[in-house]
Amino acid sequence: MSRGHRSRPVLVEEAHRATTFEIFFDLVLVFALTRLIGFMAESLGPLTLYQGLLLLLWFWYAWSCYAWLGNQLRADTGLVPAGMLAAMAAIFVAALVIPEAWQRHDGALSPPLTLAIAYLVVRGLHLTLMFYASSGDPQYRRQAWRFAGSTALAWIPLLVGAALGSTAQTVLWTVAFLVDYGGGRIATSASFGEVRSGSHFAERHGLVLIIVLGESLLSAGAGAGLTPLDWPVLLAAVLGFTATVCLWWLYFVGGAPAAAKVLTAASPRSRRRQQLASDAYTLAHLPMVAGVLSFALGIHLLLDDLADEARPVSMGWAPATVLYGGVALYLLGRFLFLRLTVRTRPNRLVAIVILLLLVPVARLLPTLAALGLLAALLAAVVVYERQTRTD
Repeated sequence: MSRGHRSRPVLVEEAHRATTFEIFFDLVLVFALTRLIGFMAESLGPLTLYQGLLLLLWFWYAWSCYAWLGNQLRADTGLVPAGMLAAMAAIFVAALVIPEAWQRHDGALSPPLTLAIAYLVVRGLHLTLMFYASSGDPQYRRQAWRFAGSTALAWIPLLVGAALGSTAQTVLWTVAFLVDYGGGRIATSASFGEVRSGSHFAERHGLVLIIVLGESLLSAGAGAGLTPLDWPVLLAAVLGFTATVCLWWLYFVGGAPAAAKVLTAASPRSRRRQQLASDAYTLAHLPMVAGVLSFALGIHLLLDDLADEARPVSMGWAPATVLYGGVALYLLGRFLFLRLTVRTRPNRLVAIVILLLLVPVARLLPTLAALGLLAALLAAVVVYERQTRTD
């Protein structure tokens, strides 16, 4: 009898905080995201960028599902740790095959099929834990059944695309995501589910973002390779680090604390808190994560070029676009996040416009000059926001 009692789900309370087990889960997820940097850097082009974005959408949606689940019941009690550990193993396997996600060879394992099955396992385990969490809650059980329908339907194009490969794989995997995500939005149209702990929900998103910042910095540093470093490479690394610190400040000092207060102030069962959690956190944090990965990809390419003896005279279109465009995407996500929570002023869009206008200029500049310009612009944004803060 006591064993059965221990297996029951333990619901989250308002004062709940993120656990070390959840942080461990986030680390594995971010490892998969940072593998996308190497995947896109291998043959950077519009198609590769789109494929990388598609995989990012997959993994972000999967992580968001577990983040919402972890706000319903404790992730470190009952059967939840076992299910999440199995999901972590599947994410780790998926991360290992990401660089070959669109390649076919004569080996025993097909990378696309391995990735598809691993993702299927991750989503299937989430559904299993949803049904476990819905014990004694008919409304949550109905929502779990709605989720199960669209998720299972998405598995068909997912597996067929992996088997066909090439262009069909890209098209069908896009369809699979749209069915899975679209079905999930329909399933939650009546109610996103109670946000039991606003502080926990905000903390989980902040933790995953800071892990992405840290891991992306390490991944970007791999662009320097193992060759002896000289002063241009070291200076570029310092400039990239400076820009990363600015990105950290703009979220964790210049936005997140005030936004978290707005989320926690809303009533746990109110539509207002549900909408904030869904839009300001689940949706608005996606462009921030995507922007950090794009920024890290740009730094990776720049360091790789600087470490090469045949260095290019100017930055070029590809590095300039992913570097400046990534920072612009991050700032856009931050603007949406703050607009939805603390009602920030539209003047924060100015820096985004400037970044996009500078892309054609940056691609003609020497690498260090373009990176220094970006770091200086971000530092100026930080200084401006420090001077104009009202809290």
